[in-house]
Amino acid sequence: MKQTKQKWGILGLVLMLFIGIITGCGSTSQETNGNVNDEAIGENTSSDEQSENAAFPITITDDSGQEITIEKEPESIISMQPSNTEIAYALGLGNKMIGVSDYCNYPAETADVEKVGGQDMNAEMILTLMPDIIFVTDYHHQNHEAILKQYKEAGISVIVIGSESSFADVYETIELIGKATGTTVEADKLVDDMKERLLTVEEKAKQVTAKKKVWVEVSPAPDIFTTGQGTFMHEMLETIQAENAAGNQEGWVKLTEEEIVQLNPDVIITTYGYYVDNPKEGVMARSGWEEVPAIKDGNVHDVDSDTVTRPGPRLIEGVEHLAKLIYPEIFE
Repeated sequence: MKQTKQKWGILGLVLMLFIGIITGCGSTSQETNGNVNDEAIGENTSSDEQSENAAFPITITDDSGQEITIEKEPESIISMQPSNTEIAYALGLGNKMIGVSDYCNYPAETADVEKVGGQDMNAEMILTLMPDIIFVTDYHHQNHEAILKQYKEAGISVIVIGSESSFADVYETIELIGKATGTTVEADKLVDDMKERLLTVEEKAKQVTAKKKVWVEVSPAPDIFTTGQGTFMHEMLETIQAENAAGNQEGWVKLTEEEIVQLNPDVIITTYGYYVDNPKEGVMARSGWEEVPAIKDGNVHDVDSDTVTRPGPRLIEGVEHLAKLIYPEIFE
C-alpha cells in the first residue's frame, strides 16, 4: 500500500511537472509568437520600403536627356559636384561614396573620401576606383565627352545632373538621385521635409507688413557681384516677403558702388565670410555709404554661402537663417 501511494505520488509529481512544462511552453510559445509577429510586421514594413527602393533594373533619363539603365542597386558612387554629394549623404549613401570632387566639403566625412578632381576630372583615378555610378555636371558633359565615354565603356553608369536655379529644380535632382541609387523612399522624405519647412517660412512671412529691401553681395569690393532673378537668393527673398535690391537684374551681375548706394537697401547680406575676414566691417567702412539705411542701422550680416547658393538639402537652412536676420521680430 505504501509502495502504491509512493508510486502514485511520484506519478502525480511527474504529471504536475509535465503540465507545468506544457503550460510554460504554451505561454512562452504565445509570447514568442507575439514577438515574431511584431518583428515580422517590422520586417514587412522595412521590406516594403526596401522593395519600393530597390526597383532594379531601372531606366532613368538624366538631365542631358540620355536614357540610362541601371541593372542593380549601386554599391559604389562618385560625385563630381558638392551639391550632389550633399544630397547623396542626406539619402544615407555616405558608406557607398568612394570619390568626391576637390570642392566637396560637407558633411565632414567627405574629408576622408578620395578627391578625384573638379571641372578637370582625374580620369585615371576614377577608372581605377571603378564606381558603379558617377554623378557629373553639365560642364563635364559638354567639355569632357571623350572621358565620359571611357567611363561608360568601362561599365560605369554616367549620370549628368544639370544646373539648378530653384527649389523645384533641387527637388527633381533629389528624386533623380534617389531613383538611380535605390533610395526613392528617403528621397521622398527629404523633399517632403524641405517643402514643409519652406511652407512654414512662407506662412510666417505673411506677417510682414513693410517689405525690406535687401542687397546681396556674393563677392567683395572692388568687383562686387550680386544675385538677380533666376537664383536661389532671389527666390529666398521672395519667399520671406523681402525685396531683392537687384531684382530687376538677371542671374549673377556686377554693379558699381555708386549704383549700389543708389539702391538704398535696408539690409545688406554678404556671402564671402569664409574667405574674407570681417566682411561686415569692410562694408560698414566704405566711403560714401554713410547714408545707406543698412549702414546707418548696422544691418549688415554674413551668411554661409553654401546654404544660400549650393543647390542641395541645406538650402532650407539658408532661407530660415535669412528670415531671422532680415525679420528677427517675426522669425526669431
